Amino acid sequence: MSDVDRTELAARLDDPELTILDVRSPAEFTGARGAHCDPRQGHIAGARNLDLQELMTLTAAEIEARLGVAPGAEIAAYCHSGSRSALAVRILRAAGYDARNYVGSWHEWSRDESLPIDAG
Repeated sequence: MSDVDRTELAARLDDPELTILDVRSPAEFTGARGAHCDPRQGHIAGARNLDLQELMTLTAAEIEARLGVAPGAEIAAYCHSGSRSALAVRILRAAGYDARNYVGSWHEWSRDESLPIDAG
């Protein structure tokens, strides 16, 4: 299964069939504490947050309850640079989800002023 890229993700922001999952910490997600190298802080517009550290402790049923989407659903996971989200994708696939990694992640997204973000 291939990774998701910025172009596809930007085109699918309003796609109800895709769940965009930010696996960074809540502070990174809100923009309260992000990487200094990123010109913008916050998260991809419409993304949900589930910290990788928490995700690693959940059962498949708990993941479903936390995300509100059933196994089989399509998920695009991202973090700051694609490393944490790569691990999240493995966990989500093991739980039955059609998960893909956005390798460019926030490091790439935050640099393109034309891409929508949410902060707070």
